[in-house]
Amino acid sequence: MSMKPITIYGIPNCDSVKKSMNWCKSHDIEYSFHNYKLLGIDEQSLISWCKSVGWEKLLNTKGTTWKKIAGDYEGVNMSENKAIEIMLQHHSVIKRPVVISGKKLIVGFDETALSTLL
Repeated sequence: MSMKPITIYGIPNCDSVKKSMNWCKSHDIEYSFHNYKLLGIDEQSLISWCKSVGWEKLLNTKGTTWKKIAGDYEGVNMSENKAIEIMLQHHSVIKRPVVISGKKLIVGFDETALSTLL
């Protein structure tokens, strides 16, 4: 089956990332894994992702990383630029996984959205 290359961005111990990788494996979809902890993330990718899905969807304010750092940003007027700055400093605050195939970008584990990659 000829498909666009798929990249899954995240951290290896994240359950949602594991679910996405397992979903790809069970559907015989090849993918590459981009580990934020080892490889980081570049600003251009974050800018592109924000333009595609919005920074509000990418900035995970429900996770433990955000809970640890939220106090640092109390009263800050959150904007796309500020969100990107925070995500560059704290990769674990990026909602996971981010799955990219061609121009398609999926944020979070979503079987329905993943099935559109088939």
